[in-house]
Amino acid sequence: MAKRVFLIVLDSFGIGAEPDAEQFGDAGTNTLAAVAGHPAFRGENLAKLGLFNIDGVTCGTPCEHPMGSFARLREASAGKDTTIGHWEIAGMVSAEPLPTFPNGFPQELLDEFTRITGYGVLCNKPYSGTEVIRDYGEEHLRTGALIVYTSADSVFQIAANEALVPVEKLYQICEQARALLKGKYGVGRVIARPFVGDKAENFTRTARRHDYSLLPPKDTMLDLLQKAGLATIGVGKIHDIFAGKGIGETIRTSGNTEGMRVTLELADRDFEGLAFVNLVDFDMLYGHRRDVQGYAAALAEFDAWLPGFMEKMRPDDVLMVTADHGCDPSYTKTTDHTREYVPYLIYGQSLRGGVDLGTRYCFGTIANTVCEYLGVPVCLDGCSVMHELTK
Repeated sequence: MAKRVFLIVLDSFGIGAEPDAEQFGDAGTNTLAAVAGHPAFRGENLAKLGLFNIDGVTCGTPCEHPMGSFARLREASAGKDTTIGHWEIAGMVSAEPLPTFPNGFPQELLDEFTRITGYGVLCNKPYSGTEVIRDYGEEHLRTGALIVYTSADSVFQIAANEALVPVEKLYQICEQARALLKGKYGVGRVIARPFVGDKAENFTRTARRHDYSLLPPKDTMLDLLQKAGLATIGVGKIHDIFAGKGIGETIRTSGNTEGMRVTLELADRDFEGLAFVNLVDFDMLYGHRRDVQGYAAALAEFDAWLPGFMEKMRPDDVLMVTADHGCDPSYTKTTDHTREYVPYLIYGQSLRGGVDLGTRYCFGTIANTVCEYLGVPVCLDGCSVMHELTK
């Protein structure tokens, strides 16, 4: 029977500050602890997979006989952003952080951006995405200049009103910016941020955000699997994060609910290889907006979805649940990602359950385990744990 791995990234679902969190301004952060005590949280099925048995997790009740195996993963890369986190999950450690611009982008860069796109620039500061359109949206409509802003992460974000700049045109501008932003200006992502409305009081971001990531500088597990003739299906923003490299099929989604629906449908499809799923709402809608209730409710939705998916799993299927960084919704010093350990939950009928894998250094543990299970020789950062899970 064909082997399939369903790797689901709960975007930003950290489980406690890493030892170097203070260097990132994130001492004491813990996304899981922030939401687990909220009345909206439900985690019974995650508990059965071993979430509350993981090293260092002190909230929740450990499961006496977890059906899944579990580990705590520490990031080896020098960052805490989506791109670096996913690249490391896929087996590539980034020794150097991607460039950030806490004081805005250099004028020489913006002048070149204006020259190649024909658009002027507003803002050019680190900003919240919802606040920036409130504060600059009317000027944007009046002048036609684009709202360019960043954050503590390595991003170049471009907001434009859909009535003034059609979405396809905004995408084209972002592609031009992506080609420009290389070398010392090589941010992890250029992000299109379309919005609607005619005044500050009703400006609203739409779901047609689009990310343009740097091309991974070397092969990841996706490339290895693809070269071995196996399926590599990217669900959600996986294609964007890897700039399409190593992705055989892309299924874009508008949020968690659609992502879970698509993953359920994939369970009924015949393929051999990897379905790599990103559920972005945890980060985009709740983590950055510091919405503890919303985050807790989103985890409850995922937890309720799990049994139906697991019922569809075939004897040789493997489910892996993890995250790419933290984004503690209770941490109010910033609204950015937080440097945290991430969970690694693994379940399959053909694998041992209840194995405590302890704390592992490098998210690449996941890539190596995926490749070993699917029979693909690996030369990636990290070490497989599959030998500890084989019955």
